[in-house]
Amino acid sequence: MSQVRSEAIEALPDLVPGFGLERADIAFAVNGAAVSVNVPPLRRLSQVLRDELQLTGTKVGCDAGDCGACTVLVDGDAVCACLMPAASAAGTSVTTVEGLANGRLSALQGSFLAHGAAQCGICTPALLVAGTALLETKPNPTEVEVQDALGGILCRCTGYRKIIAAVMDASLQVSSLDLRLPQSGNAVGASPVRLDGVPKVTGGEKFGGDSFPTDAMAVLVVRSPHYHASFAFGDLDGWVKKHPGIVGVFTAADIPGKNCFGVIGPFADQPALAEGFARLRGEAVALVAGEREAMLDLDLSDFPVRWTELPHFLQPGDAQAEGAALIHANRPDNLLTKGFVERGDPEAALAGAAFTATGAIDTSYVEHAYIEPEAGHAYMDGDTLVVVACTQAPYMDRDDTAKVLGLAVDKVRIVPTATGGGFGSKLDVSLQPLIGLVALKTGRPAALAYTRNESMMSTTKRHPSEMKATIGVDAEGRVTGMVFTGDFNTGAYASWGPTVANRVPVHASGPYATPNYRAEGRAIHTNGPISGAFRGFGVPQATIMQETLYDELAGKLNMDRLDFRLKNCLRNGAETVTGQRLESGVGIFECLDALRPHWARATADADTFNSSNTSKKRGVGIASCWYGCGNTSLPNPSTIRVGIAPAGEVILHQGAVDIGQGSNTVITQICADALGLPLDRFRLKSADTAISPDAGKTSASRQTFVTGKAAEKAGCALREKILRFANVSENAALQLDGAALVIREGEATRRIDLAALDVDADGFVFRAEETYDPPTLPLDAKGQGKPYAVYGYGAQIAELEVDLKLGTVKLLKITAAHDVGKAINPLLVEGQIEGGIAQGIGMALMEEYIPGRTENLHDYLIPTIGDVPPIEHILIEVPDPEGPFGAKGLGEHVLIPTAPAILNAIRHATGVLITKVPATPTRIRAGIRAKDGIREKEAGR
Repeated sequence: MSQVRSEAIEALPDLVPGFGLERADIAFAVNGAAVSVNVPPLRRLSQVLRDELQLTGTKVGCDAGDCGACTVLVDGDAVCACLMPAASAAGTSVTTVEGLANGRLSALQGSFLAHGAAQCGICTPALLVAGTALLETKPNPTEVEVQDALGGILCRCTGYRKIIAAVMDASLQVSSLDLRLPQSGNAVGASPVRLDGVPKVTGGEKFGGDSFPTDAMAVLVVRSPHYHASFAFGDLDGWVKKHPGIVGVFTAADIPGKNCFGVIGPFADQPALAEGFARLRGEAVALVAGEREAMLDLDLSDFPVRWTELPHFLQPGDAQAEGAALIHANRPDNLLTKGFVERGDPEAALAGAAFTATGAIDTSYVEHAYIEPEAGHAYMDGDTLVVVACTQAPYMDRDDTAKVLGLAVDKVRIVPTATGGGFGSKLDVSLQPLIGLVALKTGRPAALAYTRNESMMSTTKRHPSEMKATIGVDAEGRVTGMVFTGDFNTGAYASWGPTVANRVPVHASGPYATPNYRAEGRAIHTNGPISGAFRGFGVPQATIMQETLYDELAGKLNMDRLDFRLKNCLRNGAETVTGQRLESGVGIFECLDALRPHWARATADADTFNSSNTSKKRGVGIASCWYGCGNTSLPNPSTIRVGIAPAGEVILHQGAVDIGQGSNTVITQICADALGLPLDRFRLKSADTAISPDAGKTSASRQTFVTGKAAEKAGCALREKILRFANVSENAALQLDGAALVIREGEATRRIDLAALDVDADGFVFRAEETYDPPTLPLDAKGQGKPYAVYGYGAQIAELEVDLKLGTVKLLKITAAHDVGKAINPLLVEGQIEGGIAQGIGMALMEEYIPGRTENLHDYLIPTIGDVPPIEHILIEVPDPEGPFGAKGLGEHVLIPTAPAILNAIRHATGVLITKVPATPTRIRAGIRAKDGIREKEAGR
């Protein structure tokens, strides 16, 4: 991507204070139309487009040119609009995503829809703009040319592979893309264009920061610069008076309710605004609200707060050392909680094993790095507080916001916007109670968009872990026992720490029969960043430990690594480490078996390459996964409402927030086939706590399974009501013909005039509302029970090349076989697989969040379009009778095997297991040098 001219925003600190803040008339063309704006000449072009011209298709992800989400065309060249001063746009022609369609979708926009290249959609406008510039000069680009042209734009959802395909195939797409949807009974198993897809490619999708009211006050958050500190405020009123345009300052003293929130009620411990002392760097202590223009250039360096830095702990070992101060007075030894599973006699099994393998692995903080920082606005609608914001859990947001602000839950309404990536972090409330407080206190709308630094500093991370395990096998290669311990750094507040601590011991065995087993997971408080939910809830970390030991055991047995896993994998009728008998739906054998030819080819290719190369070596790794869908041994209900309106539309109240994974489409497909009416008659009423029932949070791979099951039940129930009304059998076919419902059975046809029927309070003539809660059982003191009703399974092969001198890794291919039960929408399944693998690549090779050092997308590295190799997906369908149409969850599963497969491939190539993840070049090179040093010493003896 070309960079902007010499007047880059980066030069601003060197300018004379105040220079460029006076307004000027600046004229240029946007999407073919002449415009003139009166703004400070150094105002970012991205701000001008969004705030002055309301072209919110241009996104803001970093304001530093790191993410590329603000890419536009200036005189045909792709530039980052956040780095270009408005003055530099004078006389130019600017094209934004809104200008690509010209009344109908462009070929590239159509190709994005056809390939499923837009998931959450926050980066899609930039990719489309940059892709359009490329296609203007190269109508049939190569993959390398696409990677070069789009390399400056980050995507966290898709894994890039479908984006590359969409650009390369754009010349094959007609601009009038066929948007027809499957007919009755044919939705499940089809891959229609996602129902919310068109706004994603036109720039019409509204994310958290895209619809701020024009009269909304801007809100800034004052945050702790220290990991642990006491603080006191000075003259707040005097400070406000010195700053024209500032409406007020709000602190914990202004909070009318209980200043405490948390995603798990019994562990809730986090204040919305800290009171007297802060437990982590970035913790919110005060809010400043004011007029938008006044807030744009407000310097908070003189804000009247005095800090006294206190001792802090960033590592679990230090936090648990004898005499260590408690971060929470009611949690001895700084232990939040622990999870435990025990079965059989693992010590005896290990003592009698033919071979054992013991290891220790440490993993790092991983940042979610969604391209959309947290954003939203709040306002009063009569006596009801309305919060419009990005989220994964609107009902949880409602309850916590109401508690903090002292409101009844029915006096708080959460309206989710489109969410530009979440991956777990947007399950926790962030700005909701903050903007709610300002709106409640002032009576005016209040808006807040986190900066990239603010988002990365203050929101949750993947838990760092320190794990140890031993696994034993008999002489035939069957696993006999395993012992696992894991300490997980949960940070200053609880968040999802209890879930991680309890889920890890259930899953640490992997999808393998392990008759003697003990596992303990501990969540330990530090003053580090809060660790919360992140795609897998600790299972990706534990799987690294288990799968790397499996490779070691296969080596000791002189057994093929794939064969070793096939010998030990769970089958129908097997019992898990919690004593749960899996009667059916166990697909891990099918996943591993499907990889056999790919494994044989990949290992042979590596052997051939390695026989003739010395400075570089190829490696092949394999790893498996399993994952329980939904909450662990806890209620997990979803409710779906569906009805038929007098005009002949099927209205689906679908409260499962779609953060890019496709629940808006998948759940509608399920409901459509259960009801027996086509997708094109459905209209979505998405998540909104005022109008749609609670479909639960979007997490734990639960929406396709749990909410999908509720949708299946609701569709069936509505169908049954209609058939009873018409007095026909279940074999009858339904059809909507305008405002008439046509029912056919054999030669008989009945036509019902919907407009002639009475409507209920929701405007339905027929309706159904159904709830589904997966059947689980509590875990006893030894972790025995039925924690999940449905599990998903998968296995992946990683092929890579290691430069032995540099320690660098080049990924060549990943082959992924995943058992989804039933692929409701195969194209969306593929997108989830590719996106999860990309995040697994980041976890394995590059992502390491370091507080205070990597709080931007320049220093914190996530995979770019050039980092994700070709991915071959193999969809396995072993139906589970509990799931809708046999479907299982998928979102978490696809991330879990990637990192251990890569680490096993690095060891295959180099003979070195990296025990501190990520496996950076420095760590790989250090491991190679250490191994070579040992060899040199042995040779000299």
